[in-house]
Amino acid sequence: MADDRRQDTHSRPTTSRRRVLAVAALAPVLTGAPSEAHALSTRNGRAMAEPVLTKLADWADVGKALGRPGDMKRFMYHTGMPRNDLTVFTRGVRINPTLALGTHVSFVRYTDHSTLLMGDAVVTERELQHFIDVLQDHGIMQTAIHKHLLAHEPDVWWVHLHAHGDDPVAVARGLRAAFACTGTPPAEPTVTSPPIDLDTPAIDAALGVKGYADGEIYKSVFARREAIADGHLILPPGLGATTSVNFQALGGGRAAISGDLVMTAEEVQPALVALRRNGVELVEVHHHNLTDEPRLFFVHFWAVGDAVKLAAGLRHAVDATNVVPMPPGGAG
Repeated sequence: MADDRRQDTHSRPTTSRRRVLAVAALAPVLTGAPSEAHALSTRNGRAMAEPVLTKLADWADVGKALGRPGDMKRFMYHTGMPRNDLTVFTRGVRINPTLALGTHVSFVRYTDHSTLLMGDAVVTERELQHFIDVLQDHGIMQTAIHKHLLAHEPDVWWVHLHAHGDDPVAVARGLRAAFACTGTPPAEPTVTSPPIDLDTPAIDAALGVKGYADGEIYKSVFARREAIADGHLILPPGLGATTSVNFQALGGGRAAISGDLVMTAEEVQPALVALRRNGVELVEVHHHNLTDEPRLFFVHFWAVGDAVKLAAGLRHAVDATNVVPMPPGGAG
């Protein structure tokens, strides 16, 4: 069965046609216009709340309570907090914080006037339990605690965050209190990064998506084609349901690659097989959410080698899943 699936998903005409259809289906959502999937007010007889577009000014009180500036990513008010204070090595590679050490939180407003918080926090093992205690004191849930990297020093954990209610400012205060218990540094001014020493056009061609530079890291992002719900909330594309491939240049066309694939249950085995057959190491398979529909799994992966060849290999795994390329700026 896995071999049949692999042949189907790797067929150039089938994959090409699917991607064209997927782009057409997802484009209205990414531009802020309603799509057929997001126009639905019910799912399986249940009333659903849809995300609404907001402006940066709408989140001024949240930003003040969090104590850090944020920006808008489509429907999401997003704040990134890279762990620039940590020096982490995996297999002799010093990890750029943007590759795999980026804490981030996103807020989304809904048609029922509620607000959803989702995020991913990077904490050391010494920080982990106290960080969780403070989150729980403020009603912020943990939906996953896991690893993104293999054999890394010092020990670092990734904690997925979730809160839903009518007072996003209170949630932001809780986040601030929790991050204050860690070494997460204050916001730093944006600086111009040097050009990325990789053949990024060739990477784009190999993966079939236009990537973008985030500091010294090159990122390629895909979103699930179908609408994803978390409980009664429709998630905007880019929130908690993306495939991300991140490249850190090592010189000579080589890169360290870290990222994750988003998969439904039937896609897990074909994707894992495709990763291993193309020289990519598996780190962890897990969930990010508790009540998502369809149920989504994520596999974190790691590889070091020729960046373009690895991108071509990763394309096989990406093609085993129902995702569509996400344009720069679309991911949260």
